[in-house]
Amino acid sequence: MQTTLSPSTDASMTSRDRQLLANPPYVEAQIPEQYRRHVVDYDRPEPPGAILVDSGAHYLYYVLPDHKALRYGVAVGEEAMAFSGTATVGRKAEWPDWVPTSGEQARLGPFPKRVPGGPANPLGARALYLFQGNTDTLYRIHGTNQPEYIGQSVSSGCIRMTNADAIDLFDRVKMGTTVVVLPFSQSISSGSSLFGNRRT
Repeated sequence: MQTTLSPSTDASMTSRDRQLLANPPYVEAQIPEQYRRHVVDYDRPEPPGAILVDSGAHYLYYVLPDHKALRYGVAVGEEAMAFSGTATVGRKAEWPDWVPTSGEQARLGPFPKRVPGGPANPLGARALYLFQGNTDTLYRIHGTNQPEYIGQSVSSGCIRMTNADAIDLFDRVKMGTTVVVLPFSQSISSGSSLFGNRRT
């Protein structure tokens, strides 16, 4: 697979983004190169504009024309809690509030019923809400206040990206975009044998 590093840029960031991310309340992580944004060859059938998440390899692909894709490193849910299947983007939000589910409250809490958007919020700078039909699956593709976990299986099921990557993807994705999330057992990415079984 041919890959080209696609350097992060703050060109997509708004003045609010720059202000909120200027002094984030977390340590900036050094993301390993394989999980930084790359342009890669892509030979699967998903059309340009679609998203494919390879849970086992911790990659998200945004499909481009001419058999190319943007590949981002992600953190995904622990296997027992991870979403898999096909969904669509039913909502997009900048600096979204986080409303913990009852399961998250039981596992991780106690949290307030609603956590305001901002750099300390677990949803980070952007969120894409995954729907099946008119039903919110409660799974999201979103930024994070824990970038050190990119490349791992640690979340309650959502797909986490660095805030810079979440902003970049958000600006490309349209409402109604198809999102295919492969289960761990169906990883298709080169290098998945190296990264697909890493757990914390």
